[in-house]
Amino acid sequence: MTEGHRDGRPVPAGSTGVVTVAVTGVGAIIGQGIIKGLRESRFSVRVVGIDRNKNSPGPHLCDVFEQKPDVPEDSQAYLDYWARIVDTHGIDLILPGLELDMAFFDRHRQFFSGLGVKLALNTPELIAQTVDKWEFGNALNAIGYPAIPSARPATWAEAIAALGAPPLLLKPLRGNGSRGIVLLEDEDDFNYWRRKSASPWMLQRVVGSADEEYTVGVFGLGGGRWLGPLIFRRRLSSAGNTLVAEVLHDHPIIEAATEFLCLRFQPLGPSNFQFRVEGDKAYLLEINPRFSSSNSLRTAFGFNEAEMSIQLYHAGVEPAQPRIGVGKAWRYTEDFVIHAGHSL
Repeated sequence: MTEGHRDGRPVPAGSTGVVTVAVTGVGAIIGQGIIKGLRESRFSVRVVGIDRNKNSPGPHLCDVFEQKPDVPEDSQAYLDYWARIVDTHGIDLILPGLELDMAFFDRHRQFFSGLGVKLALNTPELIAQTVDKWEFGNALNAIGYPAIPSARPATWAEAIAALGAPPLLLKPLRGNGSRGIVLLEDEDDFNYWRRKSASPWMLQRVVGSADEEYTVGVFGLGGGRWLGPLIFRRRLSSAGNTLVAEVLHDHPIIEAATEFLCLRFQPLGPSNFQFRVEGDKAYLLEINPRFSSSNSLRTAFGFNEAEMSIQLYHAGVEPAQPRIGVGKAWRYTEDFVIHAGHSL
């Protein structure tokens, strides 16, 4: 365990009015974005960072860092680890920064309720519905929303017959971002990647263009109510994270699609919708029922999901509709340096 400091001052665990928040995945972009939102919130927050890797900037952004143990996450030892750190640090609220962690907490809601700690989780129903891309596409079609044309063909000929001329996208049925997604140009690509793919997959038609890709943040209040949306027209990095984001305050097609989906799926807490627009249709790429990689960009424009999570999950108060700013944001590489002294 590493005790940390904020603004050069110790942060005592038992300070009056301090909310102790655990953030998982602090070695990665989502967790670090959540910490940024917490630091910019109106609350006095003590951040307990969680990650397997202690050798990154993430632990230094926290007040306390706890390294994940090298044990299976479905083991009693891992539950014991969480019971210990919740008790040791008096954790009030846990904000998952990784999809893997969201799934873990979703499976163990009752256990953490018994510990007296709140979890910033979406509804069990939405989490379950969005796990498998093929099944979720079927769910979209069932409610009358146009899903991206998809197929699970055995041959290239079947793929062309179902989806039309290449290029086509091969996608793992599970996972997020651009991980495992491959552009197929011909039958050789299809045969190669079909053999190489280690997990179940499907093919999709390429819809829209990179210039018409959008990421939309809403904060669900349950019962088909939500705050937002904050609509970004975006450009992606090679890892599938938002690299450039421009706020849009008037996009009727995206707004109508977001409203339809929120009414049907009734999200709770941080929720992210990703679209590509083709003609007058907003094709849904995926729903992330959790904090997404663009959460820090949304904070910069007044849509602070970490702060709203403290209000909703910890304080039991519905946040007010945020005032969303205008502008454009870029991500860039920056050095994080810790001086340990001078060499002789």
